[in-house]
Amino acid sequence: MSQQETATLGGGCFWCLEAVYNRMEGVLSAESGYMGGHTENPTYQEVCSGETGHVEVVQITFDPAIVSFREILDVFFTIHDPTTLNRQGNDVGTQYRSVIFYHSEEQKRISEQVIRELDASGAYRDPIVTAVEPAGKFYKAEEYHQDYFEKNPRQPYCMFVVSPKVEKFREKFSNRVKTGA
Repeated sequence: MSQQETATLGGGCFWCLEAVYNRMEGVLSAESGYMGGHTENPTYQEVCSGETGHVEVVQITFDPAIVSFREILDVFFTIHDPTTLNRQGNDVGTQYRSVIFYHSEEQKRISEQVIRELDASGAYRDPIVTAVEPAGKFYKAEEYHQDYFEKNPRQPYCMFVVSPKVEKFREKFSNRVKTGA
C-alpha cells in the first residue's frame, strides 16, 4: 500500500484549487473546506463574512511516491497570485488569503524555502505574502462546494475564473496531468 500525505492550501476561492489538484497525477483527493479560524463548524456564509477567521482551503491527500510536496507547491504558486494580501482577483477578504498550512516540520521547511527561492528569483514583481502556518482543524465545506467545477462548468465564475486556472495547469504541468483528466 502506498504512503499518503496531506497538504492544505489557501489561494483564493477553493473551487479553483480543488479543480486543479483533482487533475494532478499523484493526488488521491482534494476537498474544499475551511481552516485557520476560531468558530467551530463554520458555514460558507459565516466564512464569507470574514468574521470567523477561516480561510477557504483545499485539503489535498497525495502519494509522495508519485508527486512531491514541492511539486504541489510549484502548482500552487503558478495558479494563484501569492503577492496580493487578502485577495485573489475580485475575491477580497482574509478568507481568500494566500496560505500554506503545514502538517509537518518538513512541509514548513520546504514551504519557506520555496518562498525564499521565488522571491530571490524575481519570479514576481512584488514580494510573496503567502503565510506559512501550522495546520489546524479542517472543516469540510458543504457538499455543494465539493467538485464544484465538475458539477457547474457553465456557471460564469467557473467559465471565467476556474477554467483558465485549469488550462494554465494543463499547459504548464502537462507531464503532471492525470490520464483522462
